[in-house]
Amino acid sequence: MGCGNLFYTLLITFSVALITYNIIISANAPLKQELPGPSRSSITVDPIIKMPLERSSGGAAGTHSKKRLFHTAVTASDSVYNTWQCRVMYYWFKKFKNKPGSEMGGFTRILHSGKSDKYMDEIPTFVANPLPAGMDQGYIVLNRPWAFVQWLQQADIKEEYILMSEPDHIIVKPIPNLSRDGFGAAFPFFYIEPKKFESVLRKYFPVEKGLITNIDPIGNSPVIVGKDSLKKIAPTWMNISLAMKKDPETDKAFGWVLEMYAYAVSSALHGVSNILYKDFMIQPPWDTEVGKKFIIHYTYGCDYDMKGKLTYGKIGEWRFDKRSYDRVAPPKNLPMPPPGVPESVVTLVKMVNEATSNIPNWGS
Repeated sequence: MGCGNLFYTLLITFSVALITYNIIISANAPLKQELPGPSRSSITVDPIIKMPLERSSGGAAGTHSKKRLFHTAVTASDSVYNTWQCRVMYYWFKKFKNKPGSEMGGFTRILHSGKSDKYMDEIPTFVANPLPAGMDQGYIVLNRPWAFVQWLQQADIKEEYILMSEPDHIIVKPIPNLSRDGFGAAFPFFYIEPKKFESVLRKYFPVEKGLITNIDPIGNSPVIVGKDSLKKIAPTWMNISLAMKKDPETDKAFGWVLEMYAYAVSSALHGVSNILYKDFMIQPPWDTEVGKKFIIHYTYGCDYDMKGKLTYGKIGEWRFDKRSYDRVAPPKNLPMPPPGVPESVVTLVKMVNEATSNIPNWGS
């Protein structure tokens, strides 16, 4: 079978909706009908997103008596940066998987490098092909939706729900299935603002599809969603991501969070609304208490002076920032923060240290 036919078969298998075709045409961003090419070097760090002064709170999801297991999926490159984060993440997944209150089922690292690595035996892994050379335009995150399309089409996923997570997530307690009644469950991001960007988003979410507020202020992660729903959303998410990146106005408007907007739009196009679950995760140093949260997302650098005062924007006397370890894994026994630093940051460093002390062959 030729490369073009195989890629075409994938899209047909997922029944890509006519609306996706219209979106691609209107954005003048046609997809190449070919199988992705070989692995190549990739960007390993992502920028810091500034926090606003105010954020709104989200709602909560109910509980269920019957277990509804979900499969946790994490997309990653084969960079040192992504790999050490995945190892830490999987360590804590295993710790909480079978604890009371958990509805966590299987786990897969979706490795979009196109080739196996030496951690295949440590972490359950599906190898996906990257996009063809140059198609991501230096924005490696575009490989994420394409990787999900491949995984959903080829893998035997036992669970009926999927949790889309990321390497820089640490699970802090057993996670129940927060979705319900056909709704997904997602964390609301303050910087995803569909109403603010309505004129841009109408290129991809036409007026006949409804109010712009039908697009939830979410990314693709963390999201718990039905497997069947995600199989419909994923190819649309892939197409819209590529179309958005090819459109200069959209690319300028959304920047690093473009792929997040693409998922939010795709979910809305397929009629999948989401419970906005603010307690899904925290993001130190801005969120200071763990409380009832399930995930620590350590996307921001944590910088403090030795009196425990936050020095954000300035390298602190004490710091933990994942970007410090883009080419080498963090060492064991990182120094603990000084007195006065919030619980969230202390917990983060303790959990990283526990994982690195117990994961075999750490640093190799």
